[in-house]
Amino acid sequence: MVTRDQAMRMEGRLQVFSGNANLALATDIAACLNLNLGRALVSTFKNGETRIKIEENVRGSDVFIVQPTCTPVNDNLMQLLILIDAVKRASAARITAVIPYYGYAKQEKKTTGREPISAKLVANLIRTAGAHRVLTMDLHAPAIEGFFDIPVDHLQAGQLLSDYVRSLNLKDPVVISPDAGGVGRANIFRERIGASLAIIAKQRPRPDAVEMLEMVGDVKGRPAVIVDDMISTGGTLVEAARSLLQRGATQVYACATHGIFAGDGISALRDSELVETIITDTIPLDPSAANARIKSISVAPLFAEAILRIHKDLSLSALFHN
Repeated sequence: MVTRDQAMRMEGRLQVFSGNANLALATDIAACLNLNLGRALVSTFKNGETRIKIEENVRGSDVFIVQPTCTPVNDNLMQLLILIDAVKRASAARITAVIPYYGYAKQEKKTTGREPISAKLVANLIRTAGAHRVLTMDLHAPAIEGFFDIPVDHLQAGQLLSDYVRSLNLKDPVVISPDAGGVGRANIFRERIGASLAIIAKQRPRPDAVEMLEMVGDVKGRPAVIVDDMISTGGTLVEAARSLLQRGATQVYACATHGIFAGDGISALRDSELVETIITDTIPLDPSAANARIKSISVAPLFAEAILRIHKDLSLSALFHN
């Protein structure tokens, strides 16, 4: 948290604005910086077009626009792009797009012929709109950083999530990677909580469907913690939890940075055998999740610290290593 005196000295230079995607998180980030969220009109014209009007002077300011591109993805993406354009045309000195959740991240490569690479297209749109840099968290594919021709600061929520799991005092836990691609993430997580590692092999016969094939590692008589970057429909977690319990796990928890909960995702978790699902607030949590045993951890202090360091041209390395 910055002091009131620091905030007053920064006033007129550092300004934080937000679209409608996650106003609660943006407000919390501004509060951690001891600032008020910048005033802006973000609405829709009767014909469905996005309407934006910046209601403060941003000339010469260091502007940060907080807008995860979560559901509805296209609406929130357009709000981000037009907000960037608006402050650029209002003569902001520097514009940072703060994107806690990066939509289209799962479309980062071609899997068959005649498919787009949508994650790259979105990166081009953000740069063309006028952003000077991007601040994001736990990209589905780290290679997306390379899609940008502007600096990208890539925060990680692993420390926040592992701190919470460590506070549960689980006895001899096993960290589970739900696929081969997440082994690196799961290995770092298990080092932080002092656990062993297991890996589940899966396949997707069709989009948003998953089948468990085999598992490497022993979970018998031990609590298991599934670690992933995002929860979409919840199908992977539900099937993984069932498979782990069948193999003798005493209880199963799940951790992920981004809680998308598409379709019936929340209902799937509510009806699952998971003890608790731990996520962050990069995406606003639907009120229907109240009885789904979901724990949300705030990333506002971490983003606020990153914003302050960027504003002061300080290194962000400490945030990546801690």
